[in-house]
Amino acid sequence: MTLFRIIFAAALVYMTYATTPDNVSSRLMIHIPHKLFKAEGYDHREALFGVPPYGGSISTNIFQVKSDLCDSNTGKFTVDEEWPSPFILMVDRGGCTFVKKVRNAQRMGAAGVIIADNTCLCTDIKCIEDAGLSTCETAEPIMADDGSGSDISIPSFLMFKYDADTIKAELKENNPVQIEMAWALPAPDDHVEYDMWTVPTNVFFSHDFVTHFKDIAVAFGKSAYFTPHMYVFDGERNHCHENDGMNQCYSLCTNNGRYCATDPDNDLDQGISGADVVKESLRRLCIWNHYGADDGIGAKWWDYVIEFTKSCDKPDKFMTDECVNKAYKRAAIDATVIEDCMEDNGGLTKDRPNVLLELELKSQAERGIVILPTVVVNSAALRGALTISNVFDAICAGFATGTKPEICQQCERCDDPSECLKGNGVCVAGGAYRRSGVSTLLFIMSILSIVGMFTGLVLWYYKKVGKEMRDEVRGILAEYMPLEDDGDDIDNSNKEASVTLLPPMGQFLTHFQTENSNSLIA
Repeated sequence: MTLFRIIFAAALVYMTYATTPDNVSSRLMIHIPHKLFKAEGYDHREALFGVPPYGGSISTNIFQVKSDLCDSNTGKFTVDEEWPSPFILMVDRGGCTFVKKVRNAQRMGAAGVIIADNTCLCTDIKCIEDAGLSTCETAEPIMADDGSGSDISIPSFLMFKYDADTIKAELKENNPVQIEMAWALPAPDDHVEYDMWTVPTNVFFSHDFVTHFKDIAVAFGKSAYFTPHMYVFDGERNHCHENDGMNQCYSLCTNNGRYCATDPDNDLDQGISGADVVKESLRRLCIWNHYGADDGIGAKWWDYVIEFTKSCDKPDKFMTDECVNKAYKRAAIDATVIEDCMEDNGGLTKDRPNVLLELELKSQAERGIVILPTVVVNSAALRGALTISNVFDAICAGFATGTKPEICQQCERCDDPSECLKGNGVCVAGGAYRRSGVSTLLFIMSILSIVGMFTGLVLWYYKKVGKEMRDEVRGILAEYMPLEDDGDDIDNSNKEASVTLLPPMGQFLTHFQTENSNSLIA
């Protein structure tokens, strides 16, 4: 490819380039050696798997591994003794999936991974010229999940070839290189918006998460606005809805094949059907619009989902009117309002669009939602397992400095924020402290306990010493002071003062005055 064609291709890619749906604001910096430092950081792309420490960073030395980390036998990968922990590994792209490379690096003990690209982008003219390559990539590589990345817990970046080569050159000379991988949610302020994509069946949405996150959503109050989304398949795009109006996917779809869902029990003839899932999805959208959209909290929406998940998420009860009405009643929801909403927006039986379901299809296409469940905080899709702690931490990281609500300040360091909330802001049993530090309340209680203990010891010692001193004084007085009955033995004719030295007390003088009395005055 001639240079002219490369430049033309680069211009074409530049004009058609679009950002990925993952809007997490991350940064890649090189602090050592200083000659590689860039105030604006290095261009990179994040992996769509792994769990980044949202609102945090990893800053440590990077080392290049000689292997491509593609071998299934992890015993072949050894850590150099000169690599102090924690460390970040750099590995070349190619040979296997990104997930496999990062998984093997994780097993080696790496805190993070940098994948070094092995081909220049067509937009990077300097890389092409310096490398002397005749070919280039017309599209940016995406560090996608191959479907098995749920066990990856460390973050990873892809670094473009030109920049990665500069790091390799330093490492080849045995020069230390320290990099920083940092993450922040975009546009933080005093208000966070978070969305959640899921389906009504318990396959993707655990009862534990539903039950406990409701209290957290309520505790955030109006400082965080929540929006639930129901994932449905576009029947027209998947050829379930034909031009003649026929439903080609049968029980998986509603509206003659327009809106579809997978069969949760994989039995098209009985049990819960895909059409049942679509119906329940529409019901929850209507409940949210009437009981949650105004405040962004939706306590009644959560109550309904909790009750439905507990009582109705079973093949024999999923779509029974009795169970649904029971959930309505427990959540104090007007069934007539919701049923009218479902029908007024287009219903589910006729061959016509449903307004709410069309909005869901549009929203999930704009966000690029392909994995369930998915949570998006401030337009940034969270990665990794959907747990209460992960979602809670990401929401708290979305607030600007100094604007975090009280629940974040109290429970951000606890393993289980829901238990912390029940404990009035204190990490309770089973909620060991994460990272470092303890809650303010526990710190104050500990200090008061220590002060109280030392105060008690001081009082006890004071009383003990005082008693011993009184006993000693009484003993001395009893031994050296003459009794009243011995007064006749004193020679009253002697008018001069008599002095007696008390050896046990050492140089204490006692004067006896015998002019007017034969008694000793203490």
